[in-house]
Amino acid sequence: MSLAAAKALDLDAVWWLVSPGNPLKPKAGMAPFEARFASAENMARRSIIEVSDIERRLGTVYTVDTLAAIVRRYPRDRFIWLMGEDTVAQFHQWKGWRRLAHIVPIAVLSRPGYDDDARTARVASWLRRFVRPRSQQKHWTRWSAPAIVFLRLPPDRTSATQLRAANPHWHESLARHTSGQSCVDPNEENRRDLGRHP
Repeated sequence: MSLAAAKALDLDAVWWLVSPGNPLKPKAGMAPFEARFASAENMARRSIIEVSDIERRLGTVYTVDTLAAIVRRYPRDRFIWLMGEDTVAQFHQWKGWRRLAHIVPIAVLSRPGYDDDARTARVASWLRRFVRPRSQQKHWTRWSAPAIVFLRLPPDRTSATQLRAANPHWHESLARHTSGQSCVDPNEENRRDLGRHP
């Protein structure tokens, strides 16, 4: 989905921000940070995706604080927040979600079965006035935040929950993988996507 979003938005890079933890999810059952980071690096290999531990280095817990720090640290770059459509329904539970929307534009990536949830979510009424037409999606660098675009991407039915259920100890085998082999990270929901354009 990240690569499809990068193409749709004409991004130079996508940053996967591997999170030390998600405040809205239980820590029990979460794979170690190092395993999740290594898995993300394996998946991103030879692409425009850059895997980052900036959240860990900054010591930030909440996305709004991470984005504020990134924008300050890279003032010459333009960023857009990439959010799965399945996350929009709980966006109002995020710390400082309105402030986040004022920091960078947001691109909502389509997820099969979630479009109605995203459009009727509690935050939808507030965000609705900032929605940009998809026909302008490649011109997002001209937008002032808040701005949001709902992207229609090729369907991806991958479910992190189903992947974890099928292989709950995936991270234990990560050490056995050699360079050049891939390891699917079922904890992709603990990875945050940020598009970048210089």
